[in-house]
Amino acid sequence: MPLFDWLSSRMSGVLLHPTSLPGTQGIGTFDRHADRFLDFLQAAGITSWQICPLGPTGYGDSPYQCFSSFAGNPYLIDVEDLAAKGFLGAADLAPLRQLDPARVDFGALYQRKWPVLRQAYAGFLRAGSPTLGSESFAAFKTRSAAWLEDYAYFQALKDHHGGKAWTGWPESTRKFAAARKSALRAKLEGAIDAQRFYQYVFFTQWARVRGAAQERGISLIGDIPIFVAADSADVWSRQDLFELNTTTGQPLAVAGVPPDYFSADGQLWGNPLYAWKRHAADGYAWWQTRLAAAFELCDILRIDHFRGFDEYWRIPWPAVTARVGAWVPGPGLDFFRVMQQRFPDGKIIAEDLGVLTDTVTKLRDDAGLPGMAVLQFAFDDTAKNPYLPHNVVPNSVIYPGTHDNDTTLGWYASASEYAREHARRYLRVKGDEIGWDFVRASYASVSRLAVIPFQDMLSLGSAARFNSPGTPAGNWQWRYRDEQLEALFGGTAGYLRQLGELYGRAPEKPAA
Repeated sequence: MPLFDWLSSRMSGVLLHPTSLPGTQGIGTFDRHADRFLDFLQAAGITSWQICPLGPTGYGDSPYQCFSSFAGNPYLIDVEDLAAKGFLGAADLAPLRQLDPARVDFGALYQRKWPVLRQAYAGFLRAGSPTLGSESFAAFKTRSAAWLEDYAYFQALKDHHGGKAWTGWPESTRKFAAARKSALRAKLEGAIDAQRFYQYVFFTQWARVRGAAQERGISLIGDIPIFVAADSADVWSRQDLFELNTTTGQPLAVAGVPPDYFSADGQLWGNPLYAWKRHAADGYAWWQTRLAAAFELCDILRIDHFRGFDEYWRIPWPAVTARVGAWVPGPGLDFFRVMQQRFPDGKIIAEDLGVLTDTVTKLRDDAGLPGMAVLQFAFDDTAKNPYLPHNVVPNSVIYPGTHDNDTTLGWYASASEYAREHARRYLRVKGDEIGWDFVRASYASVSRLAVIPFQDMLSLGSAARFNSPGTPAGNWQWRYRDEQLEALFGGTAGYLRQLGELYGRAPEKPAA
């Protein structure tokens, strides 16, 4: 009997990270544009919105390398809402309004948004720390203390040490036990409380967006990486849970994947590895807390790199490439038994892309988790390709492409002629509207959940690609414009609703 068996009905979704929302703040935020996007989903009969991780990003700007597994990204805060509450003046927002509305310039955003957020905190204090949303600042701090105190202190220390990774801090703050006793904590109290405030605003505003989604019958699909960033409050505050040098804090080994057809050197991710025996000894308490926090943000969770629960590529550190390493057993089904007991109604998606072994497939099936299928991976092989619609299984999530893929139009333009011809023959199309052909094929598939990247609904090419794995710059920057979304209301939204009704993915209409 599978542990989790939640995906029982046919659904549709859209993949769009909130940073890609339009607006005048240099990055998408939790403002009216999020509500308008939800309006479109409702009009199109789409019942799920999938996002990337919401954590605070650092060097490289990747939402998959965050300073915390629990905190939210302050860049996503709608500061216009804070201005409306009197914490900021119109002039305070001017530097953000000068940023490029078509893409996220993270360097410029770093220079301009943090001063605005600090000004908002000062304005909040001047106003007497009024309650935002459904709970007071004091109540939020008390409820979130288990992770908030360590994270806020970590960020204040990082700023104090000039942005250095925590492994480069003096021993008095590098060692967590010593840092807790350091006199610096009292000296940095103002900076620490500002970090608490940013989190208070983030979670208050996100709760409003989640409520707006629920009002429209839309579920939120969140995303958590299996591994956490080395330079994070998670690792700094719980060094005992990771394979680290107890003196320096440097990893003993790191995560990645070995060489394969796509990469002669493999992929060296650099994330520290879990000391799984220690996690198992206390019933995976840290993971239970992590998932509980994630389920407070979203209705469904996609866990990235599911294979790592079965076995993971352990690369001794230091390393230049991922060539040297070994497959080491992960926690296996025991982990998911514990999680199912804690979250009996938990809805989890397994990111099981890439080369899979029989043991990974068995773990996924025994856990009862839907895996993923990507149409862009389907047409370079034979009729046995697992991502072809006739080979997928109902308990799965199908995508034309993910956040790591090109748009479908971009893929088609650069694919081999064999792949293009295979796609045309398989789908019985001319290929002149291949993006919409992939949308329709996803909707028609037996996969119970079909998720479409928003760029494909806008019929955009490679310039709208969100992430190119392995490239150091230019990622996570794409944003759509107001007028692009507005153009989808009516014809396109109606067509998507018709597709949903045709293939059993649209919500049932209320009885007359």
